[in-house]
Amino acid sequence: VQPVEFLSDNLLIQTNLLDGAHKANIKKVVFLASSCVYPKFANQPIKESELLNGYLEPTNEAYAIAKIAGIKLVDAYKKEYGRSWFSLMPTNIYGEKDNFNLKTAHVLPALINKFTNAVKNKVPVVEIWGDGSPLREFLHVDDLADACLFLVKKQPIFSLINVGYGTDISIKDLALKISEIVGFEGKIDFNTKLPNGTPQKLLDSDILRGMGWSPKIDLNKGIMETINWFSNSKSSKDIRI
Repeated sequence: VQPVEFLSDNLLIQTNLLDGAHKANIKKVVFLASSCVYPKFANQPIKESELLNGYLEPTNEAYAIAKIAGIKLVDAYKKEYGRSWFSLMPTNIYGEKDNFNLKTAHVLPALINKFTNAVKNKVPVVEIWGDGSPLREFLHVDDLADACLFLVKKQPIFSLINVGYGTDISIKDLALKISEIVGFEGKIDFNTKLPNGTPQKLLDSDILRGMGWSPKIDLNKGIMETINWFSNSKSSKDIRI
């Protein structure tokens, strides 16, 4: 969906920002990439060295190519001009004020929207893409922010650093967890005619852990807090089931 916008917009944004940061002599820059830029069938857990080591997931290829270009541009500034900039590779991020629009949301906020509004509107069936087998890792947005501040203070020598939660969960188990929390008692329909996407995306965050950082927000607690925020916000009135 919208490959031109994903590729072109991201290239323009990151190139202009990095060029501006260089001209303004900004000492510290953290470029946020995404774990989806790793190859579709990368070795698990995914080390930073897996970048460009295989084919990309076709459904997000345009976005991934743009982000890879950003990572390499940061590298280029580091090599050519001695910038102590680096790229941070987060896993799937979630939390309050996420994007819950079912047309554009990632899986965790989309599931929260679907199940919360299914309960509210007494919808008997919630459909989920694929068979539920893909494994995904989720990190709370506050932990990502904490990792960014931690690394800016450390000024790492590494050009690319993974930041993950440490464990993953299947889409099926995630759906069951969210449905139980919100009290959904209907049927969950896993539509196997729709794509699963990448089978697993678990990051190897040993570099960051070795520097002394680890996530603080438990997945269950983070999901419950996100559900509570969504249920009490105006976003929950934006129903797209």
